[in-house]
Amino acid sequence: MDKESIREAFGKSLVEIGRIDEKVVVVDADLSVSTKTDYFKKTFPGRFVNVGIAEQNLIGVSAGLASAGMTVFASSFSVFETGRAFEIIRNMVCIAKLNVKLCATHAGLMTGEDGGTHQSIEDIAIMRALPNMSIMVPSDAEETRQMLKYMSENNGPMYLRLVRDDLENINLEEDYIFEFGKAKQFSEGDDLTIIACGPMVWEAIKAAEILREKGILARVINMSTIKPIDTEMIVKCAKETEIIITVEDHSIIGGLGSAVSEVVCENNPAIVRKIGVCDKFGVSGSTEELYEHFGLTHNNIVDTALELMNENYE
Repeated sequence: MDKESIREAFGKSLVEIGRIDEKVVVVDADLSVSTKTDYFKKTFPGRFVNVGIAEQNLIGVSAGLASAGMTVFASSFSVFETGRAFEIIRNMVCIAKLNVKLCATHAGLMTGEDGGTHQSIEDIAIMRALPNMSIMVPSDAEETRQMLKYMSENNGPMYLRLVRDDLENINLEEDYIFEFGKAKQFSEGDDLTIIACGPMVWEAIKAAEILREKGILARVINMSTIKPIDTEMIVKCAKETEIIITVEDHSIIGGLGSAVSEVVCENNPAIVRKIGVCDKFGVSGSTEELYEHFGLTHNNIVDTALELMNENYE
């Protein structure tokens, strides 16, 4: 399957949105080449602001522009935008419900050799705890484009989580339409459910194919909106399969797995096994090495599924 850069899709989509709406502005923290906001900068220099390496100021300036009626897309690396600027996001953006879109790139382990200091594996947990903040995690370039369109047309604080590496185009052949707050089911299966987000959706799809060869039918769910999460879909899966595996390029604390577990616990108790980074900081290495090291692979999903199926039938 062909791959495509979701950062490229993000940067080019911003330009298209900017052509439609003159109130769209982009604010960046001196990383426009990496975040791909340089496309917008070159096309609309008068609506682009580079605040320098100052993430708190990035959010402060964005909040000021939003309070003046602009639709603001603020971009930086995830670990800096959500970490260094958390208090400003909380007090200036979320409390006031300002129209600031946080578009963070280089999320998860895909910063590779940059190591643990640059690998943002806590950002979903941080943003999920904030009232009025919505969270979206695209699984490919097409979903990224559609999410940006939604963000430009709807008000309020939103967090878009983008990874560095190219991702497989998994939505192109499905005539995919992004629905905010709604999950997408990729495959049928009544034995167990695999709920994933971002780059892990592709790993889940591959795992389901292997499991099918072994006689186990796994349904795959792309939970691209983390907040508000699709409670109806999660409860449906819990009732019908009774086993759920969550997979995320993020800490298992506070992220997708935690959000799914909360829904299951409150609505329909079922077995939930979380695959992600287990309460550790990242390390240096290629994406492939890191995913293998932390178990974020289709092979580990398969092994986990087989283990749970065996336990369930003993």
